[in-house]
Amino acid sequence: MPHFRTYPDLASRDLAGSVVSANDELFAPRQNLITPTPATHAVADFGHTGKVYDGWETRRRREPGVDWAIVRLGVPGIVHGVVVDTAFFTGNYPPYVSVEAVSVEGYPDPERLAELTWTTLVARSACRGDTENSYEVTDPHRWTHVRLTIDPDGGVARFRVHGEVVLDPRYLPSTVDLLALENGGRLLSTSDAFYSTPENLILSGRARIMGEGWENARRRGPGNDWAVFRLAARGEPTMLEVDTSYFIGNAPGRVRVSAADEEDGSLEEPGAWWDLVPQTKVLVDTRHRFLVGPRRPATHLRLDVYPDGGLTRLRCFGELDDPARETLYRRFWDALPGTHHEFPETMPYPPAEVPPADQVETR
Repeated sequence: MPHFRTYPDLASRDLAGSVVSANDELFAPRQNLITPTPATHAVADFGHTGKVYDGWETRRRREPGVDWAIVRLGVPGIVHGVVVDTAFFTGNYPPYVSVEAVSVEGYPDPERLAELTWTTLVARSACRGDTENSYEVTDPHRWTHVRLTIDPDGGVARFRVHGEVVLDPRYLPSTVDLLALENGGRLLSTSDAFYSTPENLILSGRARIMGEGWENARRRGPGNDWAVFRLAARGEPTMLEVDTSYFIGNAPGRVRVSAADEEDGSLEEPGAWWDLVPQTKVLVDTRHRFLVGPRRPATHLRLDVYPDGGLTRLRCFGELDDPARETLYRRFWDALPGTHHEFPETMPYPPAEVPPADQVETR
């Protein structure tokens, strides 16, 4: 598996991504491209326009040209790679694909988006049928929309845009979820993701079913299961939320949440981690809230479950000091491409003009 796939899918519907337009979707609708779950296939399922596919499929072209779909990323960021999954498309997949991107501030309609200058992330490349086609991206800029082009036509089951979240710090409140994926939090490693990944713990909103959380395999030996995360920014945790909702016969018996600050040295050094929540008994199907004290800055968080078991969500609310906010501003401005477009007329109250981070006055 390519390394870039360890980054979250910025286009996922779970993060509020949307396929805002496509030039053709006669056989299968464009919104299927960003469905979080893998594509399925029913051999005998036919509709009025033909075979029903769990993906996006255009009609057969009878004239020169290409087909395309524009995706608004759920959270903008730096794209490290894309996956064009043609699962179950065998005689009707596109032989070539390309991917472009644009950076937009505001909410222009599809017609305005189509008029903008787009930057190539993946040049026209060969694509195979019934395959997860992976393409690495090296562009260092922050993007808000991507355009998938298929040449000349055909079908794609899923389109994944893996990358690094770069949030706009102008929208940050005084207290923020330092762990949230949409703010830039990221899963680094875990002991076990047998049933589902711990990345689910830091998704937006509350889980609706057990399957939207993290569940590991039943532990038969010594030890316990764990997950390590990088916080969105260096901040001071003030409250934690450990949610076992929907986990009834498979919740952990106890949990522990600890933190570390990489500015103090290696995370591997003895004493690098301290408890935010010491090993504590938790209930099944319950959202637990724990206050943190005393406060100190952290860059990483570790969740331990004893001996195993699942959770649906993990929140780490905290505050950012002025240097941390300035770091976020600098990263945001530095990641904007030269072709960044602003549409303030689409926002009733556009964000105020904010200078580069090195010109921001501290409070």
